[in-house]
Amino acid sequence: MPSTPDRTSYRGRFAPSPTGPLHVGSLIAAFGSWLMARHAGGEWWIRIEDLDPPREVSGAADAQLRTLAAFGLVSDGPVVRQSARHGLYRAALDRLRARGLAFPCRCSRSDLTAVGGIHRACRPGANRAEAAIRLRVPDRSRVSFDDVLHGRVEQDVAATVGDVVLLRADGFWAYQLAVVVDDADQGITHVVRGADLLDSTPRQILLQRALELPTPAYAHLPLIVDAGGQKLSKSLAALPIDDADPMPALRLAWRALGQRPDALDDTGSVERLLSRAVNVFDPGAIPRDPIGFAALHNGAVIKHA
Repeated sequence: MPSTPDRTSYRGRFAPSPTGPLHVGSLIAAFGSWLMARHAGGEWWIRIEDLDPPREVSGAADAQLRTLAAFGLVSDGPVVRQSARHGLYRAALDRLRARGLAFPCRCSRSDLTAVGGIHRACRPGANRAEAAIRLRVPDRSRVSFDDVLHGRVEQDVAATVGDVVLLRADGFWAYQLAVVVDDADQGITHVVRGADLLDSTPRQILLQRALELPTPAYAHLPLIVDAGGQKLSKSLAALPIDDADPMPALRLAWRALGQRPDALDDTGSVERLLSRAVNVFDPGAIPRDPIGFAALHNGAVIKHA
């Protein structure tokens, strides 16, 4: 089980996956979570979510940390990497299995096609060579929570998600287990992240309850989308931001968070911009709806190939 951390009234975090350089969407999530933490007088930590080696790009984690530092966004606590925390995840999984709350499953994706990919019971004849481990989700597992930006969110996890994978059949830890264990172990009180993870939150809350862990407050920031309405990180617009010239990208991120552009006038350095931003930041102005990248881009934010 996770250790009991020192708890503050507000401890937020930013947790990038090292699949490439930080892009504008990543910066907005980082800057938004940093601003929310600083506005509350709290801490902001960085965690590297490197549990999927096939998708990881060599050197990306260090490059991301350098980029964040160039933008003045530095962790208040030690930067941890999930790849060094397997023991915590194994202890949590063992506890769930000992209580009958997790079980092995040999169903493949094709086995679940007929049920829309939602696992409620192992399919007859499922015989994948390696088993995944799933959380046993009870019927009618309706979870509700109040998101700071989106208000009341409800989801029947059993009906819409099914039994949640905790350990993948390829032997890698699933995001849902790792993020729940890490947030509790690090004493994270507030999770501020992109709205693409909004519908993952109920299953994480269900897992927190199964592990008897605290549930942090949640706020899901608007996604930045391309002209086709696709999340920026999945489009050709996801080009790296320019470490050598942070100011334009910080101003873009500020606008994306619904803040008054002129509030940062006459801030000629990253340090002055961040100081002014903390003083005038208005969390209530953050929009809920996705934001088009073209409407924000001023031509001097990203590196072009």
